[in-house]
Amino acid sequence: MRTVNVGLIGLGTVGSGVIEIFRRHGEQFRTRAGVDVRLIRFADRDSERFVSLGLPVDACTTDWRAVVDDPDIDIVIELVGGTCVAHDVVIAALDAGKSVVTANKALMATSGREVMDHADRQGVDIAFEASVGGGIPIIGPLKHSLTANEIQTVMGIVNGTTNYMLTRMAEDGLDYETALAEAQAKGYAEADPTADVDGLDAAAKIAILASIAFNSRVTLDQVPVEGIRSLKPVDVEYAAEMGYVVKLLAIARRIEEGIDIRVHPTLIRSSHPLAGVNGVYNAIYVIGDAVGETMFFGEGAGSLPAASAVAGDVIEVARHLAKDCLGLVGCTCTEHLSVRDIGDLETAYYIRLEVVDRPGVLAATSRVFADHTVSLASVIQKATGGEFVDLVYVTHRASERSVRSALTEIEALDTVRALGTMLRAEEL
Repeated sequence: MRTVNVGLIGLGTVGSGVIEIFRRHGEQFRTRAGVDVRLIRFADRDSERFVSLGLPVDACTTDWRAVVDDPDIDIVIELVGGTCVAHDVVIAALDAGKSVVTANKALMATSGREVMDHADRQGVDIAFEASVGGGIPIIGPLKHSLTANEIQTVMGIVNGTTNYMLTRMAEDGLDYETALAEAQAKGYAEADPTADVDGLDAAAKIAILASIAFNSRVTLDQVPVEGIRSLKPVDVEYAAEMGYVVKLLAIARRIEEGIDIRVHPTLIRSSHPLAGVNGVYNAIYVIGDAVGETMFFGEGAGSLPAASAVAGDVIEVARHLAKDCLGLVGCTCTEHLSVRDIGDLETAYYIRLEVVDRPGVLAATSRVFADHTVSLASVIQKATGGEFVDLVYVTHRASERSVRSALTEIEALDTVRALGTMLRAEEL
């Protein structure tokens, strides 16, 4: 039985989970993979982690290059995060002829082409299942099980922090600030939650999924993004009244013009399976022309779920090493599809205006929508006894550009206090 030696760089939340999984199941990997997979070298900037994790001193280093340059290492696991040091680690390991397993969504969403080209030139593997969906298998199925399909849609809830917050807002009426504070107290949100609440984490993940699903390179900077900061509990309440739930969706579709891709809070019918995905759970919904509708569900973050995906990649790469068949599935981005401008999007919209409570406001705002060829499907206006009230519209399918033009004009009306919220609706 061949021995495959693995070096682990980055001993944070996921790295410590990888060590735990190897301790639990390392012996079983021999029978599962037919290879003796050994985790033998460790690198981290914080040497105190070596002690806290009970690692042998002679196997540890604060210099990642010592792991990459070790001739006994066959596979390098990169769990540093970010796009600076991690980029150097991954490229150096690939150039040294070592296969790489990473959970780095930011790196793969910004430099995926470069990384995969390096792996291809060296004839080694680059595996990144944990970069999207934590422990949920999705990249493997897209690259293997679903390759007989033309994938039409891949979308989902891919950020557990915001999903937890939206669940608390829907079920208990929490406002954004309270939901965020609770998520931070429970360890679901970082002290700086920007990547999560502004949708950047989800945008990186959908860029990766779209690249694989549509065989066309999509990078993070091509994904239009809106987060959940401006969402109010009243918006969640109005949505529920109309039979919708609000989720931060990452959406990618193959369309006639190329690819429709975006991340934003979205109204979806409460009857759809994605609507029932609550708390920190993630779900990814895929439609193929042959398989039809499928959904992948599970814990999208956390030490052990993400470490499970990392360890699974290590076992798969170890199998390839044992059979001398590395580099079988490299970059598949052979098509060159354009990404559609979000201004060309056509969908239904939820629009909440804060208006003066007096006659004629409904007629005036409706007239502006009509002037911009935006057809209205329903309206809600509830008396509050105050000077200002909410005026809520849901449109029929309309052009994003037309809706935004109408809202610019409406916002200038003297009877309109503020444009409260605009949300897109998806009829799945």
